[in-house]
Amino acid sequence: MSLVPPPFDPELAAALELIKDVISPGLTLDQIDEIRQGPGIALLAELDLTLDGFFEVEDRKVPGPEGAPEISLLICRPTAPPASGPRPVVYHVHGGGMVIGTNRVGVDVPLAWAKEVDAVVVSVEYRLAPEHPHPAPVEDVYAGLVWTAEHAAELDADPERIVIAGASAGGGLSAALALLARDRKGPRVIGQVLMCPMLDDRNDTPSAHQMAGVGVWDRTANETGWTALLGEARGGPDVPAYAAPARAEDLSGLPPAFLDVGSAETFRDEVVAYASRIWQAGGVAELHVWPGGFHGFDGFAPQAAVSQAARAAQLRWLRRLLES
Repeated sequence: MSLVPPPFDPELAAALELIKDVISPGLTLDQIDEIRQGPGIALLAELDLTLDGFFEVEDRKVPGPEGAPEISLLICRPTAPPASGPRPVVYHVHGGGMVIGTNRVGVDVPLAWAKEVDAVVVSVEYRLAPEHPHPAPVEDVYAGLVWTAEHAAELDADPERIVIAGASAGGGLSAALALLARDRKGPRVIGQVLMCPMLDDRNDTPSAHQMAGVGVWDRTANETGWTALLGEARGGPDVPAYAAPARAEDLSGLPPAFLDVGSAETFRDEVVAYASRIWQAGGVAELHVWPGGFHGFDGFAPQAAVSQAARAAQLRWLRRLLES
């Protein structure tokens, strides 16, 4: 196995050079508090989530898992009346390595989709590791999905047309959510959008080794995130699939999946393997491996041609899913 990483796309390499002093590849546990207090999270509060008035935005507290605190849902509904019946829902789970982030992180992506396909966006806040290890994050995400399905009528939304979506840790939690909803016979999910998802706590694929010290989220950062979530269980034999979906033995009976990932990032091989296992289980999956893409490239460099192609592919898949 070569430890030489694939080259970055030239446009992405230029963008990475600009942000390298702000975002280093290797997050450690003792840096988590500093990043949580940094300007990046505060800037999210300044985002225009209405998209110039297209959406009505509401923060709502809803019941969390049994015995746990309430959770916060960011609900974004188009201000115009529905064109034809209840709208579909994009249920969004934010990223942040399981250790940082709010329900505003990355929500600009599903909002852009929703504007095109006339959907409601619900973005869930979940408790973060290491203060709240597994299963707190995924149980919060599941509780938010249950509330959304049960109260869809209040949102002018259709509980039979819910698509779950997330990037990075949010992608991993979305994959876990699909497994939970299947196994608990919970809300019906018609699709899962897993963007550069964090799926495998073992952190031992060829791409994880190739990208050590390179890009945005490397092997050290990945170990930090999984250790925060799982403690000493990380990488061991007893990690449940609802924590690390790559550990699932049965990937049958899941909703159709869209997966994408960069060729030059830590998660490449685990995402490709997950898509292959869905196919091997008789399921439906569309996989895109974007050449030269680093972790989260389309968010960091949205102007790059490969980023625009990735975003367009996500929207095309979602449109086909909702029109089928």
